[in-house]
Amino acid sequence: MLKGIEKTSSRRRAAQALANQEARPRPTSQTGSDGLPQIDHIVVLMMENHSYDNYLGMLAGRGDGLPLDGAGQPASTNPASDGSAVAMAHFAGTVQLSGAPTQSWNASHIQWDNGANDGFVRSIEQTVPGGDASVAMTYWTEADLPFYYGLARTFPLATRWFSACLGPTFPNRRFMIAGTADGLIDDLPFGMVDYPAAGTIFDLLTAHDITWANYHQMSGATTATRRVAHSGLLNWLRPAGAAIGSFLPGIKNSLESKVQATADLYPLGFLRSVNHLRSVNQFWTDVSGGALPSFSIVDPDFKSCSEENPQDIHAGEGFAAKVINAVMTGPAWPKTLLIWLYDEHGGYYDHVPPPPAPAPDDVPGRDPIERFSSLRLLRSSSLAKKIEMADTGPTTYEQLGFRVPAVIVSPYAKPDYVTDQVYDHTSILKLVERKWNLPPLTRRDAAAVDPLDALDLDGPPHFLTPPALPAPARPWQG
Repeated sequence: MLKGIEKTSSRRRAAQALANQEARPRPTSQTGSDGLPQIDHIVVLMMENHSYDNYLGMLAGRGDGLPLDGAGQPASTNPASDGSAVAMAHFAGTVQLSGAPTQSWNASHIQWDNGANDGFVRSIEQTVPGGDASVAMTYWTEADLPFYYGLARTFPLATRWFSACLGPTFPNRRFMIAGTADGLIDDLPFGMVDYPAAGTIFDLLTAHDITWANYHQMSGATTATRRVAHSGLLNWLRPAGAAIGSFLPGIKNSLESKVQATADLYPLGFLRSVNHLRSVNQFWTDVSGGALPSFSIVDPDFKSCSEENPQDIHAGEGFAAKVINAVMTGPAWPKTLLIWLYDEHGGYYDHVPPPPAPAPDDVPGRDPIERFSSLRLLRSSSLAKKIEMADTGPTTYEQLGFRVPAVIVSPYAKPDYVTDQVYDHTSILKLVERKWNLPPLTRRDAAAVDPLDALDLDGPPHFLTPPALPAPARPWQG
């Protein structure tokens, strides 16, 4: 039954997306046809919450990292509210602080400050009272992240990969799978009772019998529970639950839970995606057995190894190293392309102002109380004040977010290559659309650039024999 619902709904969404046939990469070829025969598998490993400068700013001789002074130390500063300059500093240790820095919609726009990139310290002072505002100006080095630095030195490094919007995790991951946040500007799940007009990339893949999977770290019991919770009525009870949660803190805290799987960021499509949710243990089996689907997203455990604060960054590096090494040593490696990147900057400083971008659609960005009339009972609650603090700001998506680390991993990768081409998360959609001749979902992915300049598809693959990369600081034990 689930497969029938999935197929019918996906074809309906796909038909809407296919209205403009000329927008496909190859208008005279069949939709779903293969345009990149050298690549059979696209794998996306999207971690959380670090800017390019925060992680790779001290990568010497490669890329566009932190500006350095005569002594080789980072020269960038940001002003505090009292006018004092806060200088860059190496983060002491690898366990992050809790709650700071912050990447809320409001905080991210304060940080950007119309392109000055000088509001990182003030964003904490204004939106996280009592938080350590200096943490926004910290960074790690190769000694802290040996695997990541080795990865960035070996495979093509993207120095201009920006997150899709100046905001937190949920809107940015929505852009990666649908080319739009569909009005979402925060990480509150009760504001997600919606679905984009043209559907998601998963709808298009399903409609054209292109295999895909979202590997996740939920338990089997959690996955089963979510099948029921997303199957219908409970979707529409989220606003009522939010109203209750504003008065019962325990319920409120559960509503503010983290994402469990990227495919679940449009919950109304859960029945169409549930057949494609697989455990990370299944990923190890699939990758070692040559059974990877055509397109896959591998999610970290968002509570322990995604690298969001207050996690230990070594846990995330260890997980990412295991995923990337498994792909490189698996039988599908000769025809695989993996992209390692981050959903957004996490509130950490970056010195490159993000450029403007086309609005994906005509849906304005608004907080959930503005979007859903059933939530207006919350206007005088403490939760509403918290939402207002996080969500104040513009209502458009015409601005990319800050740079994030990104490396393109493939046997066809160009050696010793650094690209300064502007990408954002919809560049992944553009790549998938080019591979399978699919139409764009929104104006944003229609205008995006795919990362194929990092590959040499005309000659023999340079990395057919996988390179040896440095070991992570702490191997992942999961």
